[in-house]
Amino acid sequence: MAQLFDPGFIDDPWPRYAALRDSAPVHRDPRGFWVVTGHADCLEVLRSKAASSDGTNIDPAAMPDGLGRQSGGGDMSDEMAQAMADNRPFLFRDPPEHTKLRGLVSKAFTPRMVEGLRPRIEGMVDELLDAAYERGEIDVVRDFAYPLPIRVICEMLGVPESDRDLFSGWSAVLAKGLDPEFLQPDDAIEERFAVIGAFSEYFFGLMAERRRAPGDDLLSRLALAEDDGEVLTEGQMFSTAILLLVAGHETTVNLISGGVLALAQHRDQLAAWRADPSITGTAVEELLRFVSPVQLTGRALLDDIEVSTATLPKGHFVLALIASGNRDPAAFADPDQLDLSRTENRHLGFGFGLHHCLGAPLARLETAIALPRLLERTASLELLSDRVTYRDNVVLRGLAELAVHMSAA
Repeated sequence: MAQLFDPGFIDDPWPRYAALRDSAPVHRDPRGFWVVTGHADCLEVLRSKAASSDGTNIDPAAMPDGLGRQSGGGDMSDEMAQAMADNRPFLFRDPPEHTKLRGLVSKAFTPRMVEGLRPRIEGMVDELLDAAYERGEIDVVRDFAYPLPIRVICEMLGVPESDRDLFSGWSAVLAKGLDPEFLQPDDAIEERFAVIGAFSEYFFGLMAERRRAPGDDLLSRLALAEDDGEVLTEGQMFSTAILLLVAGHETTVNLISGGVLALAQHRDQLAAWRADPSITGTAVEELLRFVSPVQLTGRALLDDIEVSTATLPKGHFVLALIASGNRDPAAFADPDQLDLSRTENRHLGFGFGLHHCLGAPLARLETAIALPRLLERTASLELLSDRVTYRDNVVLRGLAELAVHMSAA
């Protein structure tokens, strides 16, 4: 039986997913966690009230090997480590705490505020493309997909331009930290704790400035957000800032760069989008399905859950392979085919249910501006190498680099 996370998995997971859907659509991995691979089963787990996002609900007797490893190294004190556990992001909480925290954040992260970013994002895209044309050959990741969302999220958070490189580096380490801990060496966990320590020192300094002089940025809005007299604590704002940094940056990098690769490899679809920009809405949704920037997510089971071929037992941990679900032929016609005009597209790219991605409107907006503008302003877009390199991230799968030649239209 094909195994998850074997060497070469990240570079090309799709054959592995297909093999698992055929031979073991629901199974228990030798390391102790359950795996679901089909679209319907992933959807069942994501929408079930018995599936908890809080890893503390895993039965210790059913704890997968290596899950929950801790480290006391790095620059994080025991006090800070405990504070992080007490103030973990709402992504890793259940109702009622999740409902309250997400509600407070959503008040400062409204669709109107996101749409108000459109002119600024359009300007950023043009600035990046202007610089790219001067060189002719660019790395799409480094020169386009990476700087755009980091600029956007830093401006939203009120981070000074001079500090964006710091945030970019921290974001990469924290994104790797979302991988299952049994896949991370000790030094990676040490590095994550060190980054959290550095980020906390910077963040609390920034928050002190916001208290002295509130602005119109997201941190100031979070500080003022109130729900029935309750406001976010500093610890909750800190963990929320980390979540927004990673979720608001890394996933969009992977979507935009993966989208460019998909278009370069499917010239008919590139030509179709260039000829008809009105398909942008369905095109972005199809890239979310086809690229699947978020490959999987985990849940602890508060009760038994019935899926297609098995009962997932209470207290166990399950991985929902949402990227596999996005290529499930039972849910999508010709799932391995990129079809930018696809209208029947119930993809799982932003999750589902209570934990549906809060930043989905921003990711859609950035991609819906960046890729059509790239196509509008280029006469040609050619890969400079057939070899494609991915970063060593399992959950947030993304390109390490993507060299292309581009000429102005």
